[in-house]
Amino acid sequence: MTLFTSARRHPSAVLLVVQLLGVLVYPAMEGSRGGRVGFETLGIIVLVLAVFSVRSTPGLTWVSICLGIPAVVLSLVDAFRPTEVIEPVSGAFHAAFYFYTAYSLLRYMLSDHDVSVDELYATGATFTLVAWGFAYIFVVVQALDPGSFTAAVNPQQERTWMELLFLSFTTLSSTGLSDIVPIKSWARSVVMLEQLAGLGYVAMVVSRLVGLTVAKRNN
Repeated sequence: MTLFTSARRHPSAVLLVVQLLGVLVYPAMEGSRGGRVGFETLGIIVLVLAVFSVRSTPGLTWVSICLGIPAVVLSLVDAFRPTEVIEPVSGAFHAAFYFYTAYSLLRYMLSDHDVSVDELYATGATFTLVAWGFAYIFVVVQALDPGSFTAAVNPQQERTWMELLFLSFTTLSSTGLSDIVPIKSWARSVVMLEQLAGLGYVAMVVSRLVGLTVAKRNN
């Protein structure tokens, strides 16, 4: 009961934990049909948790539901009957959903000057949501313009979801550790936008929360 109550009080924490677990679990799901179904199932769980997170923010829950339902349906279709058409459409809906959820959490964090525990969890959850959103944008770009990304290993092959997610995290965090490289113009444009988003997130959101936390302790 205590765990359930904590989850209701801190939905952002639950969302963050599940997303981080997804990062660890996804590699075991690559390369098999059953793994793909498991991957899409985990993605649906993340979508549902994201909707619950939006309910505690100034964001509109109905918008997240309208974006989330097509994303869930397309995920299931892509898992059992993957086609070249479904992949970019599914990726576009997923990206829109994750970006809207990140926007809602940003409004939640910036709505007051008191930093709550859940807002601190929301800082991490928002970062991962943006990383997921850009990873799906990469999926769309790769589907519409094959060969947009290359890598040291199997450079001519299409990049996997895990590779694109890795590129997204390294770009958003500005670590520059990825061996996945955008080599076409549209791919490079999206990567540049994500680099700007990462810098802006640290400068505007993280620094604000740190400043408010320090100011509260000094008062």
